[in-house]
Amino acid sequence: MTTSDDAFHIIPQGAIIQSFCVGHQNLVLGFDEAGAYSDHDTAYFGETIGRVANRVQDARLNHLNGRSYELDANQGVHSLHGGEQGWGKKIWDGRRTKTEDGREALVYRYRSGHGDAGYPGAVDAVVTYSGGIDQDDAGRRRTILRIEYEVRMREDQEDGVEETVVNLTNHRHEALSDSASPPWSADVKSSSYFNLGARPTIEGTEVTLSTDLHLPLDEDGIPRLGPQRHPSIRAHQPITLGTLEPRFDECLVLNPVPSTVPLDSRQHPLRTAARFHHSSTGLNLEVRTTEPAFQFYTGDHVDIPAVGDAPPRRSRAGFCVEPGRYVNAVNVEDWRGMVVLRRGQVYGSRTEFIAWEDNGRSSQSAM
Repeated sequence: MTTSDDAFHIIPQGAIIQSFCVGHQNLVLGFDEAGAYSDHDTAYFGETIGRVANRVQDARLNHLNGRSYELDANQGVHSLHGGEQGWGKKIWDGRRTKTEDGREALVYRYRSGHGDAGYPGAVDAVVTYSGGIDQDDAGRRRTILRIEYEVRMREDQEDGVEETVVNLTNHRHEALSDSASPPWSADVKSSSYFNLGARPTIEGTEVTLSTDLHLPLDEDGIPRLGPQRHPSIRAHQPITLGTLEPRFDECLVLNPVPSTVPLDSRQHPLRTAARFHHSSTGLNLEVRTTEPAFQFYTGDHVDIPAVGDAPPRRSRAGFCVEPGRYVNAVNVEDWRGMVVLRRGQVYGSRTEFIAWEDNGRSSQSAM
């Protein structure tokens, strides 16, 4: 396996995934310069999302530490992706290290204080990126990016807080098209956007989802019910994305029994959430995770202007796959155990992105 320098690049701002490459083709949407993420990134390109990914209903935490907390409301009355200044907007401290099995890794740390965006308790967050380029048993040269999250409450703080809430992901938008080959033109989602085809949109991307369970959402993206069968998704059956349809912004469920979801899922085996293929480029992407759910978004509301040498990125320029916990879990009694972090406990998860080029050979193998 080669060094990660040849496969992906992370920047300190938001611990953002700036590139994730197969050969010379970058599969993630983003910008050349770090400053552009601050000035233009309304789509959360490549950001590490926290303290809580996705939505918190009414920007309010109910029943924590015997009280409620008001959060930063940045999507109507709700809080999205940790608020206006979530962890994806912060500067993380990064360094190179080695994993226990000797692999090169990049470790990024962020210390979030009590009251940050309204969230109670001080916490230390660690995101570890590892991987590189290898060859599988079928002879395919693959790029692998592994992401591991860990969060603990700080024991040296006398803030009177015994519990908080955590749900991390990466917001990458992916692009599997030829148009994604310059570094700026693709987006892979820690929330990244992907695009595997030879077009400025995700048109022609074949998607195979490993579940047809979802959380039915209201018009604001808040779950109305527990896991249900999706009316238009069939597990393991390919769906081809068109210019405008089908549209997805769904929380899909891999584990429909919330009482069995641990706060630290890293000891669980990785499970395939989704696979993607584009026939025009032969590019493939597989997403594996220990998480109980993932948001699948077809990027219909992306609207980023031209920045520097990068063209504008518009609707459906890339798609996102964001593994995480159930949406608004903290405010649902039967779900809150998967996101409520108490002193002495550890929140953790693992996600893996695997990409390769099949040189035009037929699409995905069976799941």
